[in-house]
Formats: sequence, C-alpha cells, structure tokens
Amino acid sequence: MQKITPFLWFNGQAEEAMHFYVSIFKNSKVLSVSRYGDAGPGPKGSVMSATFQLEGQTFYALNGGPQFTFTPAISLFVSCETQQEVDELWNKLTAGGGSGQRCGWLQDKYGLSWQIIPTVLGKMLQDKDPEKSKRVMQAMLQMDKIDIKRLQDAYEMRHK
Repeated sequence: MQKITPFLWFNGQAEEAMHFYVSIFKNSKVLSVSRYGDAGPGPKGSVMSATFQLEGQTFYALNGGPQFTFTPAISLFVSCETQQEVDELWNKLTAGGGSGQRCGWLQDKYGLSWQIIPTVLGKMLQDKDPEKSKRVMQAMLQMDKIDIKRLQDAYEMRHK
C-alpha cells in the first residue's frame, strides 16, 4: 500500500479531471468513484470522491467545493526521457485551456501545476564543470517547454 497519496480538491470536476489525467498517462487507471447519497451534502448521485492511478502512483480526488483552488506552490513533477515525451505530455496537459509557464512548468485546465522535465536536465545542471551547468541554467530560464536540443547546445557551447 502506498504510504502517501496526493489529495486533489476540485469544485465539481473531480471525475472529469480524473478521466482527463488517466487518458494522458500510460499505466493509469480509475480505481474507484464514490457518489453522494440522500445525506448529501452534494446532489444525490454526483461524484463525491474518486481514486485513480497515474503511472502506478495513486491519487485521491474530492469534489470539495469552491473554497480552495490549486496554486503553483505545489506541482506534479514528471520525469521524461525524450523530447517526444516532453512534447506529448506538454501538449496534452495544456489542451483545453491550460497554459505553459517558464522552466518546464505548466498549469492544466483545472489549475493544477505540473513540471514536465527531461531527466537529462538534472544531469547537465549537476555537471562538475560549473560553466557547462551555468550555460544550461541560462538556457533553461529562457524556455517554457523544455527543449532538449537547446539544452545540449548550451551544454556543449554550440551556437545555431
């Protein structure tokens, strides 16, 4: 059993968001959906909560109402191996009203923040040559969606 589970608060969109996320990530599935009964507080039959897995990680979604919204103070970090994976996840997660932000961050149409980051970025930023890592950092700070080729060019000091 997973010890820590991210708990996501939605305002009536928990089921829709869950299906959206499950459709994007491989190795993902809906685990359960609980609906309000006669006791409420939501309309009878509407979704109260749902659990789902994304890449094997369990999440809990609650239709808690309008009292709380997501902020970028917490985000979901996704490690990507290829530019194709970065591009695909970026495009899917920003679809329908999401927006890209600096340094690989984006906000999806529900307001949830994600970081879509190629694993090579961390390796370059931790290079023992401080000049290489500095050039990579400067290149990354100019990007919204991370471009691996541009990072590699900065790392190797190649100019276009």
